[in-house]
Amino acid sequence: MARIISVISGKGGVGKTTCVLNLATSLTTKFNKRVAIVDCNITSSHLGLQLGLYGVPSTLNNVLRKETKIEQALYNYLPNLQVLPASLNLNDLEKVDIKNLNQLLGKSFDNYDYVLLDVAAGFGKEAISAMLASDEVLFVTTPDIPSVTDIVKGKDLAEKLKLKSLGIVLNRVRNKKFELKQSEIAHLTGLPILETIPEDEKVLESLSLKTPMVSYRPNSKVSQSYIRIASSLTGQFYQQPKMNIFNRVKSIFNR
Repeated sequence: MARIISVISGKGGVGKTTCVLNLATSLTTKFNKRVAIVDCNITSSHLGLQLGLYGVPSTLNNVLRKETKIEQALYNYLPNLQVLPASLNLNDLEKVDIKNLNQLLGKSFDNYDYVLLDVAAGFGKEAISAMLASDEVLFVTTPDIPSVTDIVKGKDLAEKLKLKSLGIVLNRVRNKKFELKQSEIAHLTGLPILETIPEDEKVLESLSLKTPMVSYRPNSKVSQSYIRIASSLTGQFYQQPKMNIFNRVKSIFNR
């Protein structure tokens, strides 16, 4: 049975979708897991955009309208990684009820190891419907007061929905004095910090190339952080490859 994990944030712009893509890619390429990712943000979908899935014939919207089966709306990105995108067309919101997500996902991914739900920002109907379709919750935030405050709200909501909170991915960290410290965030939220992802312009390059960072720059600090999260989820040990002198020099010039 698949572990269905909602990846959520209280506000947009914290890098949640990027986190979903890189974590899913890490799980399948480094730990040989079969993974599906679902864009549950039907009003402002971004997942397909980051992978170049434009104008696909079937989407989550069609599935929710019972016009097609989930299997027909899943697209191969990697051999063990499938993507269920939401429609980019606002007209496709007509007659779509996101509340049906729970019953649709229940038995559709029995042969998968992980299903990651890219949840709409905030805690409205879309977000709650996706959370109800999952068993566990992973929070993504940046180290600022508004984003972290929303994580506190999200944790309270997860507890009311009786979902297991896995912890926080602290994203886009620049190590500036004005940023909240890890210890402060852990204290405020009551949640463990699973990993810290540093700010890196190469992430923007990877987005423009529609390639997850863990594939574009696998030895970067960002990529190694995502792989460590995947290692933690699977319980499988991962040892970061040692870089020879040539690759060390190359990494310096690629920064």
